[in-house]
Amino acid sequence: MAEKRLAIVTGGARGIGRAIVLALLKQNRLVAALDLNAEQLAELEKVCSEAGFSVITCCLNITETDKLVATINALADEHGGVGILVNNAGITRDKLMMQMDEPDYDLLMNVNLRAAFMATKTALRSMVRNKFGRIVNISSVAGVIGQAGSANYAASKAGLIGMTKSIVREVGKKNVTANCIAPGFIQTEMTDILPDAVKQAAMNVIPARRMGQPQEVAAAVTFLASDESGYITGQVLCVDGGMAM
Repeated sequence: MAEKRLAIVTGGARGIGRAIVLALLKQNRLVAALDLNAEQLAELEKVCSEAGFSVITCCLNITETDKLVATINALADEHGGVGILVNNAGITRDKLMMQMDEPDYDLLMNVNLRAAFMATKTALRSMVRNKFGRIVNISSVAGVIGQAGSANYAASKAGLIGMTKSIVREVGKKNVTANCIAPGFIQTEMTDILPDAVKQAAMNVIPARRMGQPQEVAAAVTFLASDESGYITGQVLCVDGGMAM
């Protein structure tokens, strides 16, 4: 049975984030889910309770840096440090680059990349002190191969990859690992709203010929967050049905 270290998951109330929270709880982790949506956090608490688990929920906007740092520090102080950090929160603001609005670009970067930077910087203090840490950043195949109409999103996800590798070079000797998971087309609320033509075009370039499920991403997270994954670091694992190979 895994040691009950504190795991923090940003964007943990729905979709891939919710699947990650549930998967970590099943691995005997103490899990704190951070999210902006209070109603979805309440629904997460209900889902976890019905499954026989208890989850810590924190409602906050992760782009409000002072609140994000204070929340992580408070959780770390209460539970003996942060053992696992999953930077999952992300948004899209898709447009062709020539039509892209600067405010949308800035907001996306603040959510997808800057908040992950601040959360990691804060959590690393207790990880280094405790000589244990597992950082899993949820990137995207868009950050690996690019994606038309999503230059901002792809840039933010590629930024996560570069940040992850740099973290490893700084704290790798402290028994802290950092890895990226790059999901492809995963069936969530974010992909449900896509036009059928877009979905079909995606299926045509995915060797598995199907969308992935949030639980398949969560399974990869739980492994990279485990004690057994201690010699795997600085890697990008594509969970994409072969899309980016």
